[in-house]
Amino acid sequence: YLLDKSDKYDSRDVERLQQDDKWVENYLIWRHDVVDDTLKMIDESFQWRKEYTVNDLSESVLPKWLFEIGALFLHGYDKEGYKLFWFKVKHHTRDPKQQLDKKKLVAFWLEHYAKRDHGKPLTVVFDMAETGISHIDLDFVRFIVNCFTDYYPNFLTKIVIFEMPWIMNAAFKIVKGWLGPDAISMLKFTNKSDVQEYISGEYLPPHMGGTDSFKYSYPPLVDDDFQTPLCENGPITNEDEHESKEEIDADTKETGEVNEVQNLNQKKMNSIEHISKSEETDKTEVKPKNAKKALTTFKGPLLHISPAEELYFGSKETGEKKCLIVLTNVTKNVVAFKVRTTAPEKYRVKPSNSSCEPGTSLDIIVSLHGGFAASLQDRFLIMAAEMDQSSGAGVPELTQFWKDVPRTKVMEHRLRCHVIESSKPSSLTLKDNAFNIPVKTNEDLHMQLTSLLQINKRLEEQMHRCLWFQQLSVVLSLLSVTVAAFCFYLAYAQRS
Repeated sequence: YLLDKSDKYDSRDVERLQQDDKWVENYLIWRHDVVDDTLKMIDESFQWRKEYTVNDLSESVLPKWLFEIGALFLHGYDKEGYKLFWFKVKHHTRDPKQQLDKKKLVAFWLEHYAKRDHGKPLTVVFDMAETGISHIDLDFVRFIVNCFTDYYPNFLTKIVIFEMPWIMNAAFKIVKGWLGPDAISMLKFTNKSDVQEYISGEYLPPHMGGTDSFKYSYPPLVDDDFQTPLCENGPITNEDEHESKEEIDADTKETGEVNEVQNLNQKKMNSIEHISKSEETDKTEVKPKNAKKALTTFKGPLLHISPAEELYFGSKETGEKKCLIVLTNVTKNVVAFKVRTTAPEKYRVKPSNSSCEPGTSLDIIVSLHGGFAASLQDRFLIMAAEMDQSSGAGVPELTQFWKDVPRTKVMEHRLRCHVIESSKPSSLTLKDNAFNIPVKTNEDLHMQLTSLLQINKRLEEQMHRCLWFQQLSVVLSLLSVTVAAFCFYLAYAQRS
């Protein structure tokens, strides 16, 4: 393919294919590991990517009005934690002159999200409320379908179609023919009474039976929940009023248990004296009692972040309400950072806006307010940027720094929330023990499995050695018996 059609591909796509195993794997998965079909899909998608200049699509090259009408945007998550890609069909009208730009807008969103979240799957929502025959555009729908079936492999989880008018039934019979058997199973036709089987009310607008007060506007680009103004350190209220008595008592007990840990961490705390007075109390903040050393690390150009992908919180039964994020500055300059959350009413982040000296590590404690529970839809965003040596590190300096720093120089990394469910105890003894046994994460289980496999391998090697010695012993025994019998025969023959 490369020799015959090299001029039809963007060299950046070819380079990525040679380096990105995950991308190749997604193509293979989508084509059921049939190599010939996979190659054909890569060939077609690469030609399409070059035709639509996908790698160069940006807000500046597309008409501004396309973003302003709000027909396409990313917002919220479904019940499985997948990002929602909204198509507000009532805002779309057929116009051949605008068709190419609209198709490029779809490609822009998909490529923008694929680069931002490394190809994590999407749930597509066709909101067909208040639509009619004038909004039917089969050519545009076919293009959208082709994006997921032919150009973006393993990128689709489901298509939720809300309140499709009966007049469009015939049109969607044609669409089903384009989708193929795999994608047809992903179609979910819903209405106000059953759409919450797939999307919880917190991410549904009122006309769909939800409580999401989100109102589309542009600019900024509505591609990220973190774009909206958020309180970065929980509600701007007296935190003590929101903490339950149990949480305060638990903190008091933990303070006594970790005095030694605080003494060991004193040197580390001395390296971050630039934290504002309002955050200096964070230095004595108690670390999560059950916090474990992170087993995975995201290695960014400015900061190494542990854990790499998920923060593990307990359910209401397990009771674990605190997590630890460890930032390590791998540059030769001071790195400013901010931590933001999609659910500021739930979480306290300490420190949420500070800086990290070159070569040092800093602990960030994320804790739930009393009465709140973590959700799979909750997200955290860590933003980091290098500061000049001459810049100060106080609150005013940091505030001004984040206003002035170009977005292109900001490193961003996102973390999901993972809720560890506990099984219901069958007796009081089991319940008591449940609080003493640390919850095992997928990473713990993976390490244990790896250890067991290594032990199993060693046992197999020992068993093979034992079998080899056993076989050798049998051969030597047979040889000895044969020699003895032969000697006995010779002695008997001589006497005769």
